[in-house]
Amino acid sequence: MKKLTLKEIADACKGKLTGDPDIIIDNIETDSRMVRENTLFAAIPGARVDGHSFIESSIEKGMACALCEREPNCDTPYILVESTLTALKDIAAYYRSLFTIPFIGITGSVGKTSTKEMIASVLSQKFDVHKTQGNFNNELGVPLTLFKLEEHHEIAVIEMGINSFGEMTRLAKIVRPDYEVFTCIGNCHLEKLIDRDGVFRAKTEMLDYLSENGKVFYNGDDDKLTRLKDSEYDTVSFGLNSSNDYHAVNTTNNLKEGVSTKLILNNGSIDVTIPVIGDFMVSNALCAAALGETLGMTPDEIKKGIESFKNVGSRSNVIDTGYITVIDDCYNANPTSVKASVDTLAKFDQRTVAVIGDMKELGDNEKALHEETGKYICDRGIELLICVGPLSKYMSEGFDGSIYFEDVDKCIDNLGQLIKKDDVVLVKASHSMHFEKIVEKLKELR
Repeated sequence: MKKLTLKEIADACKGKLTGDPDIIIDNIETDSRMVRENTLFAAIPGARVDGHSFIESSIEKGMACALCEREPNCDTPYILVESTLTALKDIAAYYRSLFTIPFIGITGSVGKTSTKEMIASVLSQKFDVHKTQGNFNNELGVPLTLFKLEEHHEIAVIEMGINSFGEMTRLAKIVRPDYEVFTCIGNCHLEKLIDRDGVFRAKTEMLDYLSENGKVFYNGDDDKLTRLKDSEYDTVSFGLNSSNDYHAVNTTNNLKEGVSTKLILNNGSIDVTIPVIGDFMVSNALCAAALGETLGMTPDEIKKGIESFKNVGSRSNVIDTGYITVIDDCYNANPTSVKASVDTLAKFDQRTVAVIGDMKELGDNEKALHEETGKYICDRGIELLICVGPLSKYMSEGFDGSIYFEDVDKCIDNLGQLIKKDDVVLVKASHSMHFEKIVEKLKELR
C-alpha cells in the first residue's frame, strides 16, 4: 500500500494517537499472523477471539502501531478508537481518496464473484488490475482489499456483498465507484431484506455514491433491475435478451468445453468461447465486454480476456473423476442460483443427479421457497434429487421420489449406493452446510 504516517491514519479515523506521528505505515492487517515491519495491526474484538490479545506478539513481528479499543498492556505506539472496525472503514475511505484510477463496484444476489473475475480477466489485458480476493466483500473485507492497492495499479475491481439495509451505504461511502455493476436481484438474505423489492432497494443504495460522470451497468434480463433504465443515471444494459445494449446471439452450451457465443457490442461483435459451463456466464462476459469497450479496449483484447477466464473456488467447477462428473458449485446457494445451476445440469445427456442442501437466510418464506425449488428441479427433468439438511426436507416434498438426509454425514454414508458410473452430479448448498465434504466423497467413488 501507499505509505501513510500515523498522523494521517489517526486523523482519518479521529483516533487518539500515542506515539511518534511521523512513523510510516505501509501495511494494515487484522490477522496477527500477517504482521511484518511497518504494519498497523487492527485489534478487532470478535465473538471467539479478541484481537487485543495479539498486540504483544505482533510487536515481536515488527508491528509499528496498534489500532485498538483499549490501551494495550505493553509499550507500543497505538491509536485508541471507539470501534476498530469503524476506524478501519474510515481509514479505507481516506486511502481510497488518494487514488484517481477508475473504481468498479460490483454487487448482486448471484454472480458477483464470477462477474468480478470475468471483468478482471478482460481488463487485465490492457490495465494493471487490483481485484477483491476470495470473499473479502463485506465491511471488513472491502477495507482490507483497498489497503492492498499499490501505486502501480490502474483499475480497482471491488466486490461488495451485503445482507441488510444500510450495509451497502457503508461500503459505497468507502469505495465511491466510478462504474457500478448490478448482476441480479434474487431471493437471498430475506431474513432482513424481506423480498426481492427489498433486495433491490438494499443493493441500489450504491447508486447514491456513484462518482460524477459515472456509469451504471445492469443485467437487463432481470425484471427488478430494468427499473434502472429510466433512472437519472447513465446506464448500460447487458444480457441475453436482444433489447439490451450488449447482448448475445448464436449461443451454444458445449458443457464441459464451455459456452460459445457471439457478443454484440456497441462497436461490432466478437465470437468467443467462454471456458466454463453455464449459460449465465454469457451475461458475465457481456458485462465485462461493456466495461472493456467503455474503457477503450479493442475487440481482440476483450476476446482474449474472456477466453482466459478462470473461475475461483467452488463455483461451477467441473471435475471429471474418471467415474462420474461432479459440478462443484457448493460455495453458496439461494433459489435463484440453484435454478441457474440446475438449468445447466439439465443439458447433460447422462443421468443427472442434484445434491442440494439448505439455503440460508430466506426469512419467513424459507419453507415455501425450498419446496418451490424442489418442484423446479423436478420440472427440469433431473433424474435424482438428494436433499440434505432440515430445510431441505421441504425441498424433497416438491420432488416426488427424492431422497432426504438430515445432515451431510448421513448423505456421505449413502452416496456409494446412490451414485452410478457416468452420472453427472451437481453439488450446491449454502456455505455453512459444508458441502465440500460431499464433493470430496464423490471424488473417491469408484
